Amino acid sequence: MKAATVRYILDTIGELFPDAHCELNHSNAFELTIAVLLSAQCTDETVNKVTKDLFQKYKSPEDYVAVPLEELEQDIRRIGLFRNKAKHIRNLCMLLMEQYGGEVPREHDELVKLPGVGRKTANVVVSNAFDVPAIAVDTHVERVSKRLGLANWKDSVLEVEKKLMKQVPREEWTLTHHRLIFFGRYHCKAQNPKCQVCPLLDVCREGKKRMKTSQIRKDK
Repeated sequence: MKAATVRYILDTIGELFPDAHCELNHSNAFELTIAVLLSAQCTDETVNKVTKDLFQKYKSPEDYVAVPLEELEQDIRRIGLFRNKAKHIRNLCMLLMEQYGGEVPREHDELVKLPGVGRKTANVVVSNAFDVPAIAVDTHVERVSKRLGLANWKDSVLEVEKKLMKQVPREEWTLTHHRLIFFGRYHCKAQNPKCQVCPLLDVCREGKKRMKTSQIRKDK
């Protein structure tokens, strides 16, 4: 894709969502790590409801380790896959205490060593907690990137991330990550995207296809 088209896409999405930000409530790197871990296959809205009480009760890795696993499971029961996530949180906290002095590491390579923390979670933590430019590819970022042609349909999540990093200026990685999420969450939705009122319709292969299909149905 031409650099001018990429710039047009980034600027247009920026105009739509100038205040895009991380919607997971947190006050430090540790809380953010826990929140992102909980958010897998779960909405940020649900996670925020759970962490409102969770972060009042647990302030440090030691707090999570001090209670029975069954108690932690009950505390996050409203979250999908809560049993597995409770185990990950407990193991993560133990590792933080044993190897990192109870602090969340700032380095991406160290973060991905933590239980339940994959590349996406690590990218979210380094970018939001430590101001290190990164593009975390979640379902929204992947969907939008492929629909707009910033990535290919068959690209893996890692391939999408690498292509975005190549096309987007490094200083804009984190902001672009947030804006693509907002664009995908509130505008270019998985079901019923707002193609008919989308300012990017002229450069969106998926939008053109959907509008054409819609017109054919109307003509029938």
